[in-house]
Amino acid sequence: MRPALAVGLVFAGCCSNVIFLELLARYYAIMVTMFFTVSVVNNYALNLNIAMPLHMIFRSGSLIANMILGIIILKKRYSIFKYTSIALVSVGIFICTFMSAKQVTSQSSLSENDGFQAFVWWLLGIGALTFALLMSARMGIFQETLYKQFGKHSKEALFYNHALPLPGFIFLASDIYDHAVLFNKSELYEIPGIGVTLPIMWFYLLMNIITQYVCIRGVFILTTECASLTVTLVVTLRKFVSLIFSILYFQNPFTLWHWLGTLFVFIGTLMYTEVWNNLGTTKSEPQKDNKKN
Repeated sequence: MRPALAVGLVFAGCCSNVIFLELLARYYAIMVTMFFTVSVVNNYALNLNIAMPLHMIFRSGSLIANMILGIIILKKRYSIFKYTSIALVSVGIFICTFMSAKQVTSQSSLSENDGFQAFVWWLLGIGALTFALLMSARMGIFQETLYKQFGKHSKEALFYNHALPLPGFIFLASDIYDHAVLFNKSELYEIPGIGVTLPIMWFYLLMNIITQYVCIRGVFILTTECASLTVTLVVTLRKFVSLIFSILYFQNPFTLWHWLGTLFVFIGTLMYTEVWNNLGTTKSEPQKDNKKN
């Protein structure tokens, strides 16, 4: 091969790699921006008269948002069974949202003006949750197209999603500082077995970081070992356990209507994953094996 030709091929290869990396970096920048926005809006919604159970139930509507945007953007079509499950989730979220609105406006400790103001803040919280829900669904579709174009690199995506947004929290530095001051003022707590004493809010934050890491790490490991149906079912059950724990621990008001709405949400979610069909298939497989033997 002539030297000039070899140099030309190397130069062309380097240029193509640079263009590929620039394109990938641009897509990751978009994905990280979406992830940062969704995380901030979801957390800030808790400051807008949104109770934790309603927050978790509302976020369970991600199936609806994904289906709607999938139909619009990716031109997907689904079975009647899945449309029915989405209808159940929609009804469940509507029931819980409507009953929470009645609780906000009927607080006896608030005056008429304060009650109206609390209701307005609650409406803003619902708007923030709706925006975050749609943005999260759009991010999921964006990731799906990104994986198809560049390959599935879950660890790489996990790192970029959590590491690159960190500089964005500089814009929230004052809010972070105010909460750090509040954390320092909380009562002291001695960690069992270690003997280290620190404000209890910092201990809660530390435990939250550890459990979040275990959860996210476990989901990604489960994704590599099991089918997506199994992963979705595990995450759904985790949401249900979190909801029950939140109601009991924080003593949130939860009426019969709330339970009915929650039941619709989780039944609809399980229907969407087609877990019953999967269980039927699993039971029939040993029978087929026995016939072969």
